[in-house]
Amino acid sequence: MSQTVKLDIMSDPICPWCYIGKTHLDKALAAVPNHPFVIEWHPFQLNPDMPTVGMDRREYLERKFGGKDGAVKAYAPVVEHAEKAGLSIDFEGMKRTPNTLDAHRLIHWAGIEGKQDAVVDALFKAYFVEARDIGDHEVLADVADSVGMDAAVVQKLLKSDADREDISDRDKHSRQMGVNSVPTYIVANQHAVPGAQPPELWGKVIDEIMSQIEASSAE
Repeated sequence: MSQTVKLDIMSDPICPWCYIGKTHLDKALAAVPNHPFVIEWHPFQLNPDMPTVGMDRREYLERKFGGKDGAVKAYAPVVEHAEKAGLSIDFEGMKRTPNTLDAHRLIHWAGIEGKQDAVVDALFKAYFVEARDIGDHEVLADVADSVGMDAAVVQKLLKSDADREDISDRDKHSRQMGVNSVPTYIVANQHAVPGAQPPELWGKVIDEIMSQIEASSAE
């Protein structure tokens, strides 16, 4: 299939629904190897005001959800949907909630090298499966190395202000466009699909797009 369709994804690597959503999308894409999507990941920080060094996770959850009971209640559907998607999330192992600006910078640099999807996967794995602090530069360099990026170059870039402003501006732009939660998917620059949608929905979207492309090419 020669025609392609842009799929823009607003996401944050510490968002469990983004992890679940990507798993669902990947399943749908794997079922249709000749799908038309060209995917680009975009920054959206769940906590743009998070201190640069992050925060103790327990303190973060208690502030956000008003105590442990509130946090448990809020995360119950996450655990349920993660299990259904075949994902294992180590919530107990997570000690810090990081600021994700640097992780978003890494995703941006990975895009330049055509390795964006692999880095997003590696960040989700590092945070949710291995309970690592993805605000830490050593962890980010390790993630970069795991997908074939130059860890030394990434370390150097992370120590600089490279693309900090750009990432913040893109995040603000998404909010100005009306995006207020993640994941949010924008199909062909016009249709917004919010939330971690099941593979079946993506299958229908792909079928519809492919039918439209075939119909237009037959005209």
